[in-house]
Amino acid sequence: MKEAKRKLEDELRKLGRELKEEIPRALKTAADMGDLSENAEYQAAKERQSFLQARLAQLRERLATLSMVDLSKIPTDKVSYGSKVVLLDLDTDKEVTYKLVSSEESNVKEGLISTASPIGQSLMGREEGDEVQIQTPGGIKNYEIVQFTTLHDS
Repeated sequence: MKEAKRKLEDELRKLGRELKEEIPRALKTAADMGDLSENAEYQAAKERQSFLQARLAQLRERLATLSMVDLSKIPTDKVSYGSKVVLLDLDTDKEVTYKLVSSEESNVKEGLISTASPIGQSLMGREEGDEVQIQTPGGIKNYEIVQFTTLHDS
């Protein structure tokens, strides 16, 4: 959770700096070119300014949501945020391990799966021994939860 908050705060700072420093400079430069109604540079800077304002609002909302998460209320007996889950592919008999994280922390190559993803949603609230079907780009996969640890076990 700390890593997700750090990433959001970093992006907030970067975009805030662009909005306060670079955009006004670009708008002034474009305005100095003359007629604003047909000034592509001015229009592009205004569009970027609008995009940055909207993105900053989204980031602030997401950061506020993450700040309200009470980690002590995360279950200790079911798969949830922070759980490391060992799955057995029932079709190939191979094991795969995922850790459920926030969308900001997700990295499929590292086995960090967002709780909002189809895989994450399929695993949330499950227990050892449960069989789950997960829709993947390659089709439906059948898994059994072999083992999991929660963030409380770490």
